[in-house]
Amino acid sequence: MSWIERIAEQKIREAIEQGDLDDLPLAGKPLRLDSSPFVPEELRLAYKVLKDAGFLPPEMELRKEIVSLRALLDSVEEEDERIRIARRLNDKVLRLNLLMKRSLSSEERQVYVTKLRRKLGENVAKK
Repeated sequence: MSWIERIAEQKIREAIEQGDLDDLPLAGKPLRLDSSPFVPEELRLAYKVLKDAGFLPPEMELRKEIVSLRALLDSVEEEDERIRIARRLNDKVLRLNLLMKRSLSSEERQVYVTKLRRKLGENVAKK
């Protein structure tokens, strides 16, 4: 246990002994922790605290942006704007995949680069 953890534990014990935590809305009730399979177990409580404070983990923020971009893509008719939104969407999906996987193997990276080059070549040929 680090010195920070020891100090935190000591402060929590003191607050409990002094009754400072008795009037909390969820006092005596179990915490309802959200299932976060991609968040390491030791970080889940911290993520929950941040979420309750209005902050989202990076992967959740990316998921929200992806949903918004997909909805926007479905509603846009102008081709240039659709291409711009699709590129942003692909970027967000790639970032999310990288966050979830943490790193690509060299083989996966090569497959991605090949697909990317092919796709970029198709877009250039269409214009």
